[in-house]
Amino acid sequence: MGRNALRMVSRLLFAVLFVPSGFQALANIAGTTSYFSGLGLPLPALAAWATGLFELIAGLLILVGFQTRIVALLLAAFCIVAGFIGHYGQGAGDATLAFMHQQMLMKDIAIAGGFLALAMAGAGAWSFDGREFGIGAGVT
Repeated sequence: MGRNALRMVSRLLFAVLFVPSGFQALANIAGTTSYFSGLGLPLPALAAWATGLFELIAGLLILVGFQTRIVALLLAAFCIVAGFIGHYGQGAGDATLAFMHQQMLMKDIAIAGGFLALAMAGAGAWSFDGREFGIGAGVT
């Protein structure tokens, strides 16, 4: 499989994580707000809307490969922050729950690494960035 095909597949796989997650967060904003409230975040409703919109829009931008390097860097940072806020130290008192949260944190860190690789590699030719316009145009 060629490099451009692999870059497109990687963008598709990232989008499969973030587009549905953002849509679900927005579709159940009360539940998302409640979750963020339970984490002790200030302004949980604002955090819920911001997170849902960010995941949805950033996921769509990654899918089509528009401003990919910038969006991938933002998503890498998002994954690290979200992983530590949502999973670090969670599940105390329940070994199974603590293990699950530890694994989820490690997953978020690994996804951040994938986004850093995508930021370095760029979206490839089969993207908006790969056209004659946009950031990363002509970069393979």
